[in-house]
Amino acid sequence: MVSLNSVLKRKPQHKCPRHKCPPLHKHSSSSFNMTGGRGRASPAVLHPLMPIARLYVYALHGCLCEVAFTAACNWYELRDRKLVGHTSLWALPIYSSAIFLIERLHLCLHPRCPLVVRLTVYTLLTYLWEFSTGFILRLLGACPWDYSSFRWNVMGLVTLEYALPWALACLIAERHIIRNTLRMRLESPHHT
Repeated sequence: MVSLNSVLKRKPQHKCPRHKCPPLHKHSSSSFNMTGGRGRASPAVLHPLMPIARLYVYALHGCLCEVAFTAACNWYELRDRKLVGHTSLWALPIYSSAIFLIERLHLCLHPRCPLVVRLTVYTLLTYLWEFSTGFILRLLGACPWDYSSFRWNVMGLVTLEYALPWALACLIAERHIIRNTLRMRLESPHHT
């Protein structure tokens, strides 16, 4: 089984032929110091993002995608060129935790399972997560979505009509958001 530590310890492959960017794992001998000037500094240590930081990235990504999706739906259905999208603050913890769970699955399933199997598992997890969180929010009188008008809905909390968009969202999450978030490093200077 692949552990998160083994994934995070791998040095990223640097493929940037058009630009002469330094690889992520190299340390610069010159950086901005605390006084704001450019000068010699001790080498910095790069650390992977902590889980709370990854949850933050995933929350923002999920909400941005929902706003874009609802704006696109409004444009398609109403021809509203204002492209006004919407979401709920409940979406922040829902998306962050769902994408974090997909990250955990990705580390277990990739590369042993083919993409179509992974996407199926991720999409099923997404439906389960949407149904569960929607059910709890409905009990609290706070569920921001209602799919009752869709033909293939289950209790108005999920709809099978969104299977393809959810699978596409899971593909984007795996291939771009999770992969790049796991590669992100924060710099912390050595204190001497």
